[in-house]
Amino acid sequence: MLTQFITTGHYDLRDTPVIPTSSPAMDILKSSNIERILFDLFGAARTKALMLQLDNDKFYALNPEELAVIQNLFAADFCTDEEGSAYMKTAFDHGYLMDPHTATCFKVYDTGRDNKALKTIVYSTAEWTKFSPVIAKALTGQTVEGDVAALNVIAQKANVPIPAQIKAVLQKPITQDGVVEKTQIEEAILAFLG
Repeated sequence: MLTQFITTGHYDLRDTPVIPTSSPAMDILKSSNIERILFDLFGAARTKALMLQLDNDKFYALNPEELAVIQNLFAADFCTDEEGSAYMKTAFDHGYLMDPHTATCFKVYDTGRDNKALKTIVYSTAEWTKFSPVIAKALTGQTVEGDVAALNVIAQKANVPIPAQIKAVLQKPITQDGVVEKTQIEEAILAFLG
């Protein structure tokens, strides 16, 4: 969705399913970050008009001038799970334990370097323990079932300890094990609130 928006100026939710990936922050259709960028660049009235159009029509298109402003600030590409795994493995082989979000950034950095006018910043906001099964598979080539097993594989392979805070959480008893059906969320919240 983000790549389409930045390259074409079209935000199109019609017949677009969410596709689960190893970078779940990317698995969204209606991005609040895009709304913030629109507000910052084009103001409240234009943002409201575009977002209402998205709500009503599941689509909007920037005009050519707006698209030029966006493209002057941003470049975009996408990263498959396989590409992300390769970036994580390469980084690890060079001494850096990378998460899938950061791997996506590096893939886009590599594909966007032909645009010399753009300054590029890659920063990592995710911590490796959050994505342990994905990272364990990237490092070993093997599927590791479960977060705890994956954490142990990574800790051993990288020769790093599992952070104390994470270890402490994993040793706590499970107190919330109920699953609430979508149709019963309101009822469950009201019951919880008493």
